[in-house]
Amino acid sequence: MKERIRGVFDQLASVYENNIDKKGLYNSEYERPAMMRLLPNNLSDKTVLDAGCAAGWYTQQLMNRGATTVATDISLEMVNATRRRVGEKAKVHRLDLGEKLPFESQSFDLILSSLTLHYIKDWERTFSEFQRVLKPNGMFLFSVHHPFADIAFLKDPHYFSIELIFDQWNKEGKVYEVPFYRRPLSEIVNCTSAYFSIEELIEPQPTMSFKEQAPEKYDRLMKRPQFLMIKAINH
Repeated sequence: MKERIRGVFDQLASVYENNIDKKGLYNSEYERPAMMRLLPNNLSDKTVLDAGCAAGWYTQQLMNRGATTVATDISLEMVNATRRRVGEKAKVHRLDLGEKLPFESQSFDLILSSLTLHYIKDWERTFSEFQRVLKPNGMFLFSVHHPFADIAFLKDPHYFSIELIFDQWNKEGKVYEVPFYRRPLSEIVNCTSAYFSIEELIEPQPTMSFKEQAPEKYDRLMKRPQFLMIKAINH
């Protein structure tokens, strides 16, 4: 399944690089504003891992706030897109977050992972490695699909199981089949708290700009949130 996920995001890299920042309201007017509010405004003298960087939007924002930034993605094309965005100003690696990370212990002050972890089935190895490379009292901030939204994709859902879902993304007239994993809220919270201290759980709300541009989608999100965020601190 990893190869399938890697392959589809290789195909989607040009869409992310050229269009998602301006046309993707779920990113620009929903997930990103909420995540950015949770980050310190000044990240000078901080080293940050962008875990699942896609085309590098967060990598650029972290750098803009003064961070020494390391970015990773499983997709080589996404890695290349990030490198085109930030040049030599950040280190960008093609990495599988489900494997041992090639970083020294306590290397990072902050780990940010935006809409990435739902592509990983087993979080235990990933969170163990994040805990290892994160400094004591370092922040771990991540966003994922909301489990209550994802369950609507399934005809015969089993809420308390980790379930593989195939979503259909229509981008620029082409349909992409994107696999990801849905897990119950208890699994998200308990797995996180096994490695980190949860400070805040956030169900973000779309911006007023989202409402103006897409009122029907805005109303749906206010009735059924699409994303979930957790801000946690290393033990």
